[in-house]
Amino acid sequence: MTNQIALTLIALIVALLLLDYLWLGLDIPVLIGKQFDDLIEYFSFWR
Repeated sequence: MTNQIALTLIALIVALLLLDYLWLGLDIPVLIGKQFDDLIEYFSFWR
């Protein structure tokens, strides 16, 4: 991954989170946190 691709991805993620915070109100960080918690539980099952 080049620096340009990495910076573009970071900019897109920040723009999405900012858009969600200011306009959409979908609580995307909360949804990502819940899904990450489910992923951790899934991996702990296979441990």
